[in-house]
Amino acid sequence: MIGKNQTVISEFVLLGLPIDPEQRDLFYALFLVMYVTTIVGNLLIIILIRLDSHLHTPMYLFLSNLSFSDLCFSSVTMPKLLQNMQSQVPSIPYAGCLTQIYFFLFFGDLGSFLLVAMAYDRYVAICFPLHYTTIMSPKLCLSLVVLSWVLTMFHAMLHTLLMAGLWFCADNTIPHFFCDMSALLKLACSDTQVNELVIFIMGGLFLIIPFLLIIMSYAQIVSSILKVPSARGIRKACSTCGSHLSVVSLFYGTVIGLYLCPSTNNSTVKETVMAVMYTVVTPMLNPFIYSLRNRDMKGALGRVFCRMKITFFV
Repeated sequence: MIGKNQTVISEFVLLGLPIDPEQRDLFYALFLVMYVTTIVGNLLIIILIRLDSHLHTPMYLFLSNLSFSDLCFSSVTMPKLLQNMQSQVPSIPYAGCLTQIYFFLFFGDLGSFLLVAMAYDRYVAICFPLHYTTIMSPKLCLSLVVLSWVLTMFHAMLHTLLMAGLWFCADNTIPHFFCDMSALLKLACSDTQVNELVIFIMGGLFLIIPFLLIIMSYAQIVSSILKVPSARGIRKACSTCGSHLSVVSLFYGTVIGLYLCPSTNNSTVKETVMAVMYTVVTPMLNPFIYSLRNRDMKGALGRVFCRMKITFFV
């Protein structure tokens, strides 16, 4: 009998993406460009919000944290994916796998909580415009951000510690491009009932409840607009909420489609494609959505460039 020794398997083999060998270089270049775009785009948003005083508002406090979360969320999986695409042995150490799980959950949950805070901000701005500055005080905004960081830290640590309590003694091949918890649980030699129960309970708290809160916020916004219908009010709502709704649709659409609506034939290819959507594509598109659909961001970019030109010529 094999003892419960967690070091029986010292590393895991990541099968990566279902790509033909002759197309590997093409996809490597594509994912490299996407990752660089994600880093540059989100850093640009953070820098613009930091430099332009017009953006020192609650909405952009949440947005800067969301951009940082997206930047880190993509960095949890993308560098290892790019490295393994060029490696003959696409492996990851046991400790590295647990570390990846922790930060994957941490920044994924953080982005979800920040989307809720942004939805609440839009709800207050449209439904209670005269009381906006009073309700969305600096103290409340800071509290929402700190609470998001603390809760996600606790959630990620809980799952990581439970995963560390499992032991693996046979197959070490993960049919994914990162250490996904569901894939690891299938490889465990020990009992995983506690892990699965915690995933079920915490998944509802950290995914379903935030999603419902966002839906409720926008239901109230739509109800408020319909009470006093006007072209100006509709335009204002679309301009302030359109970008946020786009991000929410991309993020929750892919996550819910993957984890709450699994395919009947348990298609690994489908799961991998959905995972690429919310780990790679969504963090890359967020900067474009917020910059191209947002007048404040465009104005901030213009003002920063003007100051740079003046400084350069002076």
